Amino acid sequence: MHPDIHLALHHARATELRAEAGALGPVKARSAPSLRIRLGWTLVEVGLRLATRPGTAAAAH
Repeated sequence: MHPDIHLALHHARATELRAEAGALGPVKARSAPSLRIRLGWTLVEVGLRLATRPGTAAAAH
């Protein structure tokens, strides 16, 4: 496979994804990142609680 073909396929897929994102509309497009951000911070909080819990290997260091 020629490298230019690979790049052309990536560009075609990016165009498709942009079209799909545009079809969602601004309200749905904005709600997804906020959900990802909240989920990310929740995972950070859970990780910190697990790491600082008494009796865990991470808390002993």
